[in-house]
Amino acid sequence: MSDRKAPGKKLLKALAGEKTDGIPVWLMRQAGRYLPEYRKVRAEAGSFLDLCYTPDFAEEVTLQPIRRFGFDAAILFSDILVVPDALGQQVAFKEGEGPVLEPITDLAGLAKLSSPDVVKGRLAPVYETVARLSRSLPSETTLIGFAGAPWTVATYMVGGRGSPDQAAAKAWAYRAPDEFQTLIDLLVEATVEHLSAQVEAGAEVLQVFDTWAGSLPELSFERFALQPMKAIREKLKARFPDVPVIAFPRGAGGMAERYFRETGVTGLSLDTGVSPAWARDNLQGQGCLQGNLDPLLLVAGGPEMRRQALHILETLGQGPFIFNLGHGIVPQTPPEHVAELVTLVQEWRP
Repeated sequence: MSDRKAPGKKLLKALAGEKTDGIPVWLMRQAGRYLPEYRKVRAEAGSFLDLCYTPDFAEEVTLQPIRRFGFDAAILFSDILVVPDALGQQVAFKEGEGPVLEPITDLAGLAKLSSPDVVKGRLAPVYETVARLSRSLPSETTLIGFAGAPWTVATYMVGGRGSPDQAAAKAWAYRAPDEFQTLIDLLVEATVEHLSAQVEAGAEVLQVFDTWAGSLPELSFERFALQPMKAIREKLKARFPDVPVIAFPRGAGGMAERYFRETGVTGLSLDTGVSPAWARDNLQGQGCLQGNLDPLLLVAGGPEMRRQALHILETLGQGPFIFNLGHGIVPQTPPEHVAELVTLVQEWRP
């Protein structure tokens, strides 16, 4: 494990519930297609997975937004689907289509996958990138590792691609919940291995993305979103008691309070639909919150972006808080709007 010790790191202090001088800020998908320097490296890398699996490239694109904007954290450049790729599922990223996987729809398909203990070996280039970043990042910048949550990763594995309603995964989960649980359990173990290897390589904080959590009804949410995250958190805490974990159960809505409390995660990332005042009154007493500006406000920029960003800061900035978006930066975002937002957050004081 890295010894990048900097007790004054703003983001780590916020996650510990300590007072910070100003609000820490980073943005989901802060490395990406909106940056011309990213597009140049992406073209050089060839395929998207080659970009993720080549440490020279992955380190460079992770560092690009830090150099340009001075964020308080860098998040490893990778993808949530490296886990099914490591488990032996066929994964490809097609231009204009996004990820395409060979669907797994039954126990026979599951039986063809490798066991979770292969993940660390097969994803060694990813952990090499983390190790490099732990040396190359500015000493004040926190390094975040990440993974997809089991439910969200499963939706891609079963459906074979992204889907607006996650129908294929839901059909299996509803038709044969115990069979589907076998896939979820496999992903819990593989995710723990993947995140553990990132901590061992130098990641200081972990974030788990459950992008499609909000598509599940209450009882299924409890079984396939909340309980797996609780298991991941407990297993990680047993190995790394001091490493904070942020969860992003997008669309959790009224289940967010219970999710935050029962999973035991250190921080909760809020999607755009969550009222900052409701989050302050119902969630912030449990720990650090992160979020939740609409990414399309960042595209628009100007007075409305500033007004809504200030509303979030004024509402949540009195307690433990990390400024972020309610989802990832979109490709059409002007970089100058990102610079303006970062300056606004960095200059704001309660």
